[in-house]
Amino acid sequence: TIEEYKEKIAINQTDKDGNLVGLYASDKDKQDAYITSAKKREFDVVLFSDVLDSHFINAIESKIEKFSFKRVDADTFDKLVDKGLKSEVVLLEDDKKKVEEAFKEFAGTNIVQIEALPVDETPVSIVMPEFMRRYADMSKLNGQGNMFGNMPPMFNLVVNGNHPLVNKIAQEGNQNGLVKQLYDLALLSQGMLNGNDLTQFIE
Repeated sequence: TIEEYKEKIAINQTDKDGNLVGLYASDKDKQDAYITSAKKREFDVVLFSDVLDSHFINAIESKIEKFSFKRVDADTFDKLVDKGLKSEVVLLEDDKKKVEEAFKEFAGTNIVQIEALPVDETPVSIVMPEFMRRYADMSKLNGQGNMFGNMPPMFNLVVNGNHPLVNKIAQEGNQNGLVKQLYDLALLSQGMLNGNDLTQFIE
């Protein structure tokens, strides 16, 4: 039941304001990397893969106070379940700027975030804010098509400032196209790498 679920996640998934955060995935295969990372932190992930689940999520949230659902790839886990703990990025400010500029070349108008994540987390990942994803899902469900039209969806590129490969980029620059490879891997993990970019990655 909902009450049993709330009790199950209460210890690990209560934020600094006392709000319970339920984490969910919509595709266990495509989001396996994010689910695996969640499990490392002992977070529970619910599978919402049915076409009506977006309505179910909204209905549950409207009935239960201080409770919300967030998709596992909507942000970093420290922000999805904000416990008020601040980790530090090992990179110096100048190195942060170097890394940000290196990834900005490929990310275009998308936001590049340098975050303090565990060293065993992926060096680069792609997240889409929860409200944007829900709006897009609801638009499709209501027959309104893609809210972005022909434009690609906007996302945030999260760079793990504590990962050895990111530190290598800060010190040595984009050696052997490392930045592009990490960016392509992040796209690939979200099923967003296609066309000529996919062909070049495979080659």
